[in-house]
Amino acid sequence: MRLAYLTTSYPEVSHTFIRREILELEKLGHSVERLSIRAPHSTLVDPDDLAEVAHTYYCLPRLVRELPAALLVDPRSLLRALWMTLQMARVSHRSLLVNLAYLAEALTIAKHLRERDVQHVHVHFGTNAAATARLVKALGGPNYSMTIHGPAELDSAIGFSLGAKIEDAEFVVAITDYCGAQLRRWVGPEHWDKIRVVHCAVPEPLFDEARPIDPDSRTLVCVGRLTPQKGQLLLLDAVRRLVAEGIDLHLVLAGDGEMRDEVEERIRAFQLEDHVEITGWIDAAEVTRRLQEARAMVLPSFAEGLPVVIMEAFALARPVLSTYIAGIPELVVNEENGWLVPAGSVDQLTHALRAVMETPTERLDAMGAAGQEAARIAHALPTEVSRLEKHFREFVR
Repeated sequence: MRLAYLTTSYPEVSHTFIRREILELEKLGHSVERLSIRAPHSTLVDPDDLAEVAHTYYCLPRLVRELPAALLVDPRSLLRALWMTLQMARVSHRSLLVNLAYLAEALTIAKHLRERDVQHVHVHFGTNAAATARLVKALGGPNYSMTIHGPAELDSAIGFSLGAKIEDAEFVVAITDYCGAQLRRWVGPEHWDKIRVVHCAVPEPLFDEARPIDPDSRTLVCVGRLTPQKGQLLLLDAVRRLVAEGIDLHLVLAGDGEMRDEVEERIRAFQLEDHVEITGWIDAAEVTRRLQEARAMVLPSFAEGLPVVIMEAFALARPVLSTYIAGIPELVVNEENGWLVPAGSVDQLTHALRAVMETPTERLDAMGAAGQEAARIAHALPTEVSRLEKHFREFVR
């Protein structure tokens, strides 16, 4: 099959799972074009991400140059796409001008897809790129499917015209059962069958990197963007309480983001400089090393889909402390392979962190092994991509 993967920006530091999915499809013999509306906004450090930049078609830098030739399409198709644009703009939280820009992007991308003889477009995230894919189809281009992750699409389903995008798609991938249930809220039952669950996944070699937990380790690792929804500020509140109790621990915040200044200010205010480290952006190999050195992975998020880093921690046999939100309880089972707490509760988070630090290493290893088995069953890359490939074969003609 000749496929195209379309995203708003690619590659991004937090979108390793998209790269893995593309490469696995290519191993199965399919041709996959990388299409991105714009260049990545995060600082790329992983060599595999940097290599993907050279293989990616970026729309915005080419738009002015290629749009005049792209306008040479069937006038009826152009009018249909313009009407669709106006309908999406009517409910959008973006301006009409921005929605018209989506149409210009769609014209340019449709031309590129014709030149590449692409049969089908798959979109990750049901946001702006999905609007562009929908318009490409209206312009006479290939059909599309999309993977919905949340929380962005689900938080603003009306503004993103999510229901209309589902109705026009050939099929829609939900990354969890929870996500699939939320998508069914926005379309009639006649469209429910096109919603298919395919999990995000981790590659098989990562499981081989698992190591027993060092009994002397006092390290906890939180991997993710420094952003309000990840809950790092509340995590620092909980760490301050434990340090005041005399509990020795070292917290690694692996990542960077728009809230770094606030996080650093909180660390100074709580006098936690000796207990908390911010790594900035690190590559996949360094994430693996940091998790190998840890007692557990901690992610006290307020909003998520199902974070891939939880699967990665489980693949490395590390228990996970996270929150009862979205699809996380479908993988993390409280006191079996980790701990779950109500999102936003500093008291419950502190209690669970204390349990992580006081639990014997042998018990932590057993919990990590249970998490590894759960990840093998539901989140192995070859299994999940084979499931996705079957959907492509069903709908791509």
